[in-house]
Amino acid sequence: MTFTEQANKIFQQAIRDYHLTDNVDTPVNNPYDRDSIEYKLYLKCWIDTVQWHLEDLIRDPHIDLADALQLKRRIDHSNQDRTDLVEEIDTYFRQQFSDVKPLADARLNTESPAWAVDRLSILELKIWHMKEQVERQDATDDHKARCQAKLEVLLEQRVDLSTAIDQLLEDYSKGSKVMKVYRQMKMYNDPSTNPVLYKK
Repeated sequence: MTFTEQANKIFQQAIRDYHLTDNVDTPVNNPYDRDSIEYKLYLKCWIDTVQWHLEDLIRDPHIDLADALQLKRRIDHSNQDRTDLVEEIDTYFRQQFSDVKPLADARLNTESPAWAVDRLSILELKIWHMKEQVERQDATDDHKARCQAKLEVLLEQRVDLSTAIDQLLEDYSKGSKVMKVYRQMKMYNDPSTNPVLYKK
């Protein structure tokens, strides 16, 4: 099984588990060993899934402003958790390829493998929810047809992105690409770098 076959399977599992209750306050029940990459992949997709539904909630045009602010703070916190977890997954990849000596003509990639995995997790969510639209009993045939066309594109995208990630990991293992990771260094969450916070 390739890395992305395993990842996609875990992402689907996390999304299915979330939708057993379909409630943003459902506590995560991660079935994998805490130190494993499987645990990180499951948690990554769980965070993405909860945040997907928080983003739906905050777009309610009739939402109470106090509730909206609380949701916005929760989404900000979720984004930071997501970023931290992506960096943990990149640490896993760095350890995986730490003994590989890059070839003299080894090239860089535009993003780290974990940020590509981040996109794969969100893509799995798009597939799940687009399938929901295709199967909606209260939707028009025209709506279902449009969503079916979008679903087919998303499924093709999953194949392409999965292939690209697996090829990238293979390149790292052969030394034809250099494994290099830059941390996000987000400034707005840091009281020492956000002027709104440190000027207070």
